[in-house]
Amino acid sequence: MKHLICFHLFNDYSGSPKILKMVLENFLKQHYIVDLVSSKHGVLDELLCYENLRKHSYPYRFFKNPIVMMLYYCAVQLYMFVFAFKWLFCRDIVFYINTLLPVGPALAGRIMGKRVVYHYHENAFVKGRSYKILAMAMQKLAHEIICVSCYQASFLKQKSNLSVVPNALPQEFVDRLRFIPKAAFMRKRVLMLGSLKLYKSPLEFVELAKRLPQFDFELVVNDTQENINCFVKEYKINMGKNLTIYPRQNDVTSFYNRASLVLNLTNKKQAIETFGLTALEAMSAGLPVIVPTKGGIAEMVKDGVNGYKIDVQELDKIENRIKYILLDKDIYVHLSNNAKKESQKFSIIQMLTEIERLIFPL
Repeated sequence: MKHLICFHLFNDYSGSPKILKMVLENFLKQHYIVDLVSSKHGVLDELLCYENLRKHSYPYRFFKNPIVMMLYYCAVQLYMFVFAFKWLFCRDIVFYINTLLPVGPALAGRIMGKRVVYHYHENAFVKGRSYKILAMAMQKLAHEIICVSCYQASFLKQKSNLSVVPNALPQEFVDRLRFIPKAAFMRKRVLMLGSLKLYKSPLEFVELAKRLPQFDFELVVNDTQENINCFVKEYKINMGKNLTIYPRQNDVTSFYNRASLVLNLTNKKQAIETFGLTALEAMSAGLPVIVPTKGGIAEMVKDGVNGYKIDVQELDKIENRIKYILLDKDIYVHLSNNAKKESQKFSIIQMLTEIERLIFPL
């Protein structure tokens, strides 16, 4: 019986735990034994219905003070390092590390002689020094590294035991998306999903809503309503009638089903999207997208075919492009059809098969 020990730091509803849920569910349906070590209250808790899953949880939270946050992170890594020795005498197991962050159990796995596989979702080399250190550690500790885009993989010095497996969406998610281009065009609604971190450009999205009162704008934030209220107050955001901000959602299909256009405004000078799951979700609903010009997310978009690549620094250009897309039905339908066609290149079956092969090689 194959046995997988998986470590993921923060269990929320962002992209990397969503992908992890699909990977683990594939193993669970094949009756593999899976031990999952992660925090409480997120998308991964939806796997608790499987009898062959054992979840080991701990509390995790964020602190505004960076020193306190780093100390807390280090404490969690020490805990995971020690806890990993629970499997010291277990044979034929694999340590599956999701994202760069769980370095403690990766180190423990190598000390114990276990196979260590990293699923690398970030791009450490456009982040701070601590992420670069974690990336160096990953390249020393991993027997196999799974990247999500060619762009992301290009930054790693290690070229052996390195594979690119693009993300995909669960079929049940895609099946709930409605692909009706002409109806979507008539809705005139612009959607963005992200966080309150300034590099995700929530303030710029608010500014676009002010500039374009003829369109509706919806922002879905991966955070609590309490934190959203604090953010609105801190930055003195004047909520216009055409702007609605929603807190963290368990299911976002309804937002795509009532949208016309999806934006990703990540500031490439501060962070770069290594893949762009929300763009793939949008295109799977036949929604055109506007994304940054750099990163794995840019590999998914061709200008004038299924969307446009424009950086958030060119907000005037984004404003004009939104009007261009949402005021011409023929252009919109052309972009919509191509977005749907492009999304079909990202196969969930192919993704899961390739990841399984890399984690459990013959």
